[in-house]
Amino acid sequence: MNTKKKFSFRKAFKYISVGLISMVLLWVAFHQVMVFFEKKKYEASGQLVDVNGTKMHVHAEGDGSNTIVLLPGLGTSAPVLDFEPLVGELSKNHRVVVVEPFGYGWSEKTDKDRTVENVVEEVRTALQEAKIEGPYILMPHSIGGIYSTYYANTYPEEIKAIVGIDPTLPAAVEYFDVPITTMPGFLRAVAPSGIARIVVAGNEEDFLPLAEEGTYSADNLEITKTLTVWNGYNKNIIMEANEISNNIAKTINMTFPSDIPVMIFTPKDEKVNPAGRSTMTFYEEQLTNVVKSKIVPLDGHHYLHWTNAKEMSKHVGEFISGGE
Repeated sequence: MNTKKKFSFRKAFKYISVGLISMVLLWVAFHQVMVFFEKKKYEASGQLVDVNGTKMHVHAEGDGSNTIVLLPGLGTSAPVLDFEPLVGELSKNHRVVVVEPFGYGWSEKTDKDRTVENVVEEVRTALQEAKIEGPYILMPHSIGGIYSTYYANTYPEEIKAIVGIDPTLPAAVEYFDVPITTMPGFLRAVAPSGIARIVVAGNEEDFLPLAEEGTYSADNLEITKTLTVWNGYNKNIIMEANEISNNIAKTINMTFPSDIPVMIFTPKDEKVNPAGRSTMTFYEEQLTNVVKSKIVPLDGHHYLHWTNAKEMSKHVGEFISGGE
């Protein structure tokens, strides 16, 4: 009698396990089919250019004597969509370009290490392939600050100015004495497995810009959710996050070239730590050698362009034209 019960339990466990595995495989297959059709429905808005045999997305709008190149922060799944209000304002007077690095937006993924050298060379190649000539005004958000620092030091003749959106600069970790966060490798499974689709569906607001109604169109927000499903925690974002420490080590002694104008947007009301240090004091120290510089505090949080596109565009126009 006991033997039969034990056998029945094992048999039931086996069927349940097979059933669960089958459900998971079916879900992954369903997710991949959905991605296939979604990519047909939501095509890239700009050019898909060849960079070392892999396609990178470059979106350009507007016209003018200045070419502003926007670089996204770490993990921004859909940079073109995220920057849309800012692009709309800046492109009234300037040529504005959004380069989506590998693993972001409509760009494909790569197996190349996310070193600062590789990322910068890929951005340069993408701009060249898209026939977008410099010199450029680099406008990096967050981690883009490290790449812009390297770019300006390696190819200063290609940079006309830098305008940072609360940019991460190499010396920040040492200045604030904070650890560099990393991402566990298993998160790579989030995008291809379809887990991101479930998470986004259940927590939509967590993946959308915190902006006033009407700032982003309904279509923009819908496509943003879709691209978050495609790109959330993909392998290139994980690789990039885990390369930050090495990239900082390579650029820690770099400052902006003194003859390149630099303006930085930073959130207001930044708290001062017990050592008397804040984001404002950090940026002030980083710009001491720059002949022309300006720091602009704005209301908002790290993604300042969500709520300050018009004001930021006005400041950019004044700064690069020589006004205050």
